[in-house]
Amino acid sequence: GEHFYTGNEAEKNALKQSGWKEEGIGFYAPVNSDRPMYRLYNPNAGDHHYTASRQEKEHLLKMGWKDEGIGWYAAEKDGIPMYRLYNPNAVGAGSHHYTSSEAERESLKQAGWKDEGIGFYTARR
Repeated sequence: GEHFYTGNEAEKNALKQSGWKEEGIGFYAPVNSDRPMYRLYNPNAGDHHYTASRQEKEHLLKMGWKDEGIGWYAAEKDGIPMYRLYNPNAVGAGSHHYTSSEAERESLKQAGWKDEGIGFYTARR
């Protein structure tokens, strides 16, 4: 139930070989940016989390999450907004989801997901 984001071809291929389903390109990260998106892993739940917030990152590290470094860099506010939603009913992995689709965002909200606003911006293609 988790979406995994990576720009690393070898990591993507290893995940596909272990049974993950490839969904294609989710978004484009800018070539130049100073806005890191932190990638964390919860070994107890098998869950990855991505955040632009250093404070959220530090809080999760104190809660036992593992720092996996910077997953990518986000665009400036003139990029495409990626909405972040939270599923309060999720157990284990997959409690957060990012989408640039207004329709998907609304559908998830109707299904009980909590809208957390814009999580980051992607590069325009």
